[in-house]
Amino acid sequence: MINSFELKNFGPIQQFACPRASHINVMIGGNGTGKTIFLKALYTAMRTIEDYKRGNEPRSASEILSEKLYWTFEVDKIGDLVRRGSDAPLSFQLSFNGNSFFYEFGKDTTRTINHIENQVSPRESNSIFLPAKEILSLQSLILQSREQSKTFGFDDTYLDLARALRQAKTRGGDYAEFAQSRKSLKDIMSGTLEYDNLSESWQFKKGNQKFSIGVTSEGIKKFSIIDTLLENRYLDPNSIVFIDGIEGALHPTAISKFLDIVVMLAEKGIQFFMASHSYFVIKKLFLIAQEKDDISISIFSASEDNWNTANVKEGLPDNPIIDESIRLYQEEVRLALE
Repeated sequence: MINSFELKNFGPIQQFACPRASHINVMIGGNGTGKTIFLKALYTAMRTIEDYKRGNEPRSASEILSEKLYWTFEVDKIGDLVRRGSDAPLSFQLSFNGNSFFYEFGKDTTRTINHIENQVSPRESNSIFLPAKEILSLQSLILQSREQSKTFGFDDTYLDLARALRQAKTRGGDYAEFAQSRKSLKDIMSGTLEYDNLSESWQFKKGNQKFSIGVTSEGIKKFSIIDTLLENRYLDPNSIVFIDGIEGALHPTAISKFLDIVVMLAEKGIQFFMASHSYFVIKKLFLIAQEKDDISISIFSASEDNWNTANVKEGLPDNPIIDESIRLYQEEVRLALE
């Protein structure tokens, strides 16, 4: 697991440190506070660690990280990621299984990061990022845009996911740890996601019927992506999953079911980092935390330049989502009493 991390002068984030990350970590806050940037910062670090010395990979950790930052944040130069108005460098540090990964660079940095320290051992497991936008109907376009045209538009989080979904199913079957999770996913979906080679598109199969992915609900798409990544073994019990906007286009009931799956996977080893605007997400995780003693859940709350971390089992932290929910409830009571 990612044990701890600290970001300084990373985009809008002036300083954010977490001394102890949990199995499930959720970032909440207003628009522009840096939730997506935070997720991408952790993701690029983990993908650098995973690509370094994998197979016959010849690039140094610095080369991998520089390229990953460039294509994930799609900036003219890497130095553009340094917080505006700051003369201090951008710095990033995380501890993974007790070992440190650190880098820093200034605003004049173009494509080469000179100060990087990596003490993390080579890693076989994969991290994956689930972007806020729908991916399945755009997969071929994403691959063409990045692999052939090599242009900005779909950043590396989209490309990595498109490639992961393209990975063939393995003959080894499911990991035993995920058998119950996959059964629950299939019960929720009442069908399976399949790739049609003839039309080069994804289809959802339910019984003897097949439906275009374009007319399939967002909930089914999200459940199907997770199920596919478990089925083709791209994810294993040591993977880390990053989700930007977990509630996107989902009904509250679907949000609840999706979080139940997240908890089941976390119990088997997968670590989650998610960003959310939803009161339903926070409330559901609070209820889960009261029931589960073996799963730790943390909420990172962003407010202007301040970041607060709270263990959900100990209660919900002050945050704008709950504040607005309380305000609306009080307004409802006021109108009822008039």
